[in-house]
Amino acid sequence: MGRPTRQIASPQARGRELARQGKQLWQELGSVKLAAAELMNRHRDIPSIQAFRYAAGLSQDQAAARYNEVAGHQTSLGGTTINAWETWARTRGRGSPPMFSSLLILAAAYGRGPLGVGNESISPGDLVAEAYERLPPEDQLSLKQFSERAETSGAPRADSIRRPLHMPRQPSSVLDMIGSDFNLPVPTVENGNPEVCAFSLPNPTPGQLLDLPWEVFGFGVERLMRQIKNLGRRLDADICFGVNEAGLVMATFLASAQFGRCAIGYLRCNKTRDDISLAEQPLFPAAKEAPTIVICDFEVKHADVVGFISRELRSRYPDASLYFAVFGAMTKGKDLEVSSFDDLTGANIMRAAGFEAVFIAATMGPPGIEPPLELR
Repeated sequence: MGRPTRQIASPQARGRELARQGKQLWQELGSVKLAAAELMNRHRDIPSIQAFRYAAGLSQDQAAARYNEVAGHQTSLGGTTINAWETWARTRGRGSPPMFSSLLILAAAYGRGPLGVGNESISPGDLVAEAYERLPPEDQLSLKQFSERAETSGAPRADSIRRPLHMPRQPSSVLDMIGSDFNLPVPTVENGNPEVCAFSLPNPTPGQLLDLPWEVFGFGVERLMRQIKNLGRRLDADICFGVNEAGLVMATFLASAQFGRCAIGYLRCNKTRDDISLAEQPLFPAAKEAPTIVICDFEVKHADVVGFISRELRSRYPDASLYFAVFGAMTKGKDLEVSSFDDLTGANIMRAAGFEAVFIAATMGPPGIEPPLELR
């Protein structure tokens, strides 16, 4: 009788599991450094540069996006470069070593933690601890001098830190309510970024609306801003339209922080069983010919609100280019970390609206999510 075949998890599945473990350890220990150290204790085959990525809860593509963000989007690093660095650290004679300048940026990127808002000080030397001697001599010297200056300045050692005093702890509501980050394919502009980094919103009380606090709402708006920055080309909006009050709040934040205080429009929708109509006193700002418009809505479920809105705006602004930013998109199944845009209940609705690009902060299950202060 033959021996039973042992099923081996794919590298991608193992990577997702290790990123999940890293994020959980970060929540428990409050430090990327300590979470990375614990991961290396549990998994001896993981090099330090890879352990720090897992401790920050990132995939290789997400790590590359974070790297570009820290570099002020003056770089266009991809996940293949992250993979090459980690392969070099893991296997002698393969991959390619990161330069000292790259290690500085990567240390700052991972210091932001899983939520991307931390400020933990990570030494670039910690990322290549076991492979230091295989670096080019110039980079070895740079790392040595950097470490000596850090020690002279009295910087705390990693093994003495439980929670960095300079890294504000996120409110428990954020840590408790959001799920894991994942890449979600979305419709986008030609040669644009084909995926956005979204997060899930698990509902601990199925059948009831999930009430979101301001911290989670703000976290989602910040996620939309990062997606817009990583579109693949600069997006300059002429008008930000808010759909209902929650969408108006989103439009206000995005117009101010992302689009140079562009004009803000407002549309309030009345939904009945079989019809959607605009309430009185909408706000349609004046605009140049063929304007660029970003529509902001709090959630997308089954109703064709975005189709109705897009048709209304195209009649008011002929030849307008429409972009769509939504906080929460409902999924068809129970698994919120979907791998296809068509796994969203409103996929066909959003496709039919003909948007130039779609940005989605989070996914959710039925019956949906409730914005802070019950904004409608």
